Amino acid sequence: MTASLATVAYIGATILFILSLGGLSSPESSRRGNLYGIIGMTIAVLATIFGPRVTLAGVPWIIAAMVVGGSIGLYAARKVQMTQMPELVALMHSLVGLAACLVGFASYIDTAVILEGAEKAIHEVEIYVGILIGAVTFSGSIIAFGKLSGRIGGKPLLLPARHWINLLGLLIVIWYGREFIHAETASAGMIPLAVMTVIALLFGIHMVMAIGGADMPVVVSMLNSYSGWAAAATGFMLSNDLLIVTGALVGSSGAILSYIMCRAMNRNFISVIAGGFGTSGGAVAKKPDGEPAGEVVPVSAQETAQLLKDAKSVIIVPGYGMAVAQAQHAVREIVEHLREKGTKVRFGIHPVAGRMPGHMNVLLAEAKVPYDIVLEMDEINEDFPDTDVSMVIGANDIVNPAAQDDPTSPIAGMPVLEVWKARTSIVMKRSMASGYAGVDNPLFYKENNRMLFGDAKKTLEEVLGAFRG
Repeated sequence: MTASLATVAYIGATILFILSLGGLSSPESSRRGNLYGIIGMTIAVLATIFGPRVTLAGVPWIIAAMVVGGSIGLYAARKVQMTQMPELVALMHSLVGLAACLVGFASYIDTAVILEGAEKAIHEVEIYVGILIGAVTFSGSIIAFGKLSGRIGGKPLLLPARHWINLLGLLIVIWYGREFIHAETASAGMIPLAVMTVIALLFGIHMVMAIGGADMPVVVSMLNSYSGWAAAATGFMLSNDLLIVTGALVGSSGAILSYIMCRAMNRNFISVIAGGFGTSGGAVAKKPDGEPAGEVVPVSAQETAQLLKDAKSVIIVPGYGMAVAQAQHAVREIVEHLREKGTKVRFGIHPVAGRMPGHMNVLLAEAKVPYDIVLEMDEINEDFPDTDVSMVIGANDIVNPAAQDDPTSPIAGMPVLEVWKARTSIVMKRSMASGYAGVDNPLFYKENNRMLFGDAKKTLEEVLGAFRG
């Protein structure tokens, strides 16, 4: 394949990637967006393999690597549960960062003797920045994977003088960057490059460890952005226009998503990165005197079914608990029964519900819930006062009225779904344990609220049985 033909293929792949991002902006067009992305990536890979920069002797190695990587990806796609998708995404981001680091070191070794003058300096800056971003992305994504999978606690690790530590690390990185560019030999340049890599790895660990559990959805989108910039930096190192454009698309879209997520949580993006909020969660909320924060009114599955039967309008708010229990299919069946009898049923989706952006939308789409009844928080919040029953399935922090009523709460100011304004709210939980942010939820103790305890899937199947009976 000639260079001009490869360039045309890259342009076509770029257009398909842009169309893919556009398709992924809506659940209705997401399948088409995925298809565009698959076709674009196929074209890009083929154009690279058969392009002028790959020799015939290297093709078998590339194909072997693709077979190994593709097999691992196929196995992961088939075996990983929907509840594990957030940590899988974080793990994939780490691989992008690792690739950027490895390509950076390899590129420096290959070109250290060949290039001279300004061209050499520019290329070394590209290598230095690429490895820096890649190392931060790699280590930060590994920590995010640990937190999302429960291997690392959600409580933020706030070291004394952590901001000064970060500033000192930045100054050292800048100093060694100067030493790297002025190094006369490849071996001399390796020392500052290695020191910077270690500092960047430590910074990635420190940055994500300082972020609390409630801010993890922002971390996922932020690392998505980092991985994009790492890919773009790799493109500069390899003089590959497609990598540059694709990385810039991913990096910019991830940055925009991170901003949207922070706005949805009433958080400053810089503040989140500097050190989030939240605790490890999992403990029953208490008053300062050690007593429970209030009394709850439990409800049975049969009583829940009756409340739903009598309702003319219902809003369902799904959360991570629904994902853990894999209860989305039972939810869809209940929705079908309610709609058959003329009940107006809709879903309210908070931007940070679950452990990653769009987590609940994906689960509901998997269960074939109609897209037109799945609404965002801003579209549905004002409808709660006219709703007979609001049903919360495994959500906690995103329906916490303390965000509006308690200025001292760690989630104060965070926009929430106002489920308590419905005539009756039903909260499904396994226990009275606090949510991922680790804060008490006054919703549980309101007069019009009922608590339906138990595993979401099992309990909803009991509700479904009551409907059928």
